[in-house]
Amino acid sequence: MILIGQFDSPFVRRVGIALRWYGLKFDHRPYAVFRDEQLIAEFNPLRKVPTLVLDDGTVLTDSFVCLEYVDELAANEHGDNWDRLLLPRRGGSRTEGLRLCGFATGTMDKMVTLIYERLVREQRDDPWLSRCTRQVLDTLAYLDGLRADRTATFLVGSQLSHADIAISCAYTLASEALPELLAGQGFPALRAHTERLESMPEFSATRQAFIINR
Repeated sequence: MILIGQFDSPFVRRVGIALRWYGLKFDHRPYAVFRDEQLIAEFNPLRKVPTLVLDDGTVLTDSFVCLEYVDELAANEHGDNWDRLLLPRRGGSRTEGLRLCGFATGTMDKMVTLIYERLVREQRDDPWLSRCTRQVLDTLAYLDGLRADRTATFLVGSQLSHADIAISCAYTLASEALPELLAGQGFPALRAHTERLESMPEFSATRQAFIINR
């Protein structure tokens, strides 16, 4: 497989972490969406990352789609009850994990909007920026409270899940790309959660400082 996109993207990173967690081999091509637009377009007409190119040439885009395929691949090889699956294949724990991933990736989307509005566009839409900022902060506050209320090491079940990964990737993006949003907010439970996960080899192997490639 080929994973296209830089690891400063939380969407690319969550796919990369899952691939490493499952021990799946892949070729990483760190193309940037602006600088390397034409290179990405050779595989994906949307010019989006992550783009996952399968061994048979099939192209997947969107992190949820990529991860559904990766999970299915792992389950097919090891069984639906394999204890390293990042979400159960069915049941309440799966629903809860997907629910948390939805909040985490939703706030990632709004963070990316803020980044592009502030750093790329020449004219800013202040009401839109304010709305996106509220969405990010309110969602991070919700996730921080939820993380604080759960005393277990991981959010869903007894091991790492997609929810843990997505929330950690979201907080890392906020702290590196939009640190002013976190000033005075703290989010101590999210910070502790992220610091703990970042020490894991799957996370350290996919760590990249945030940069803008225009």
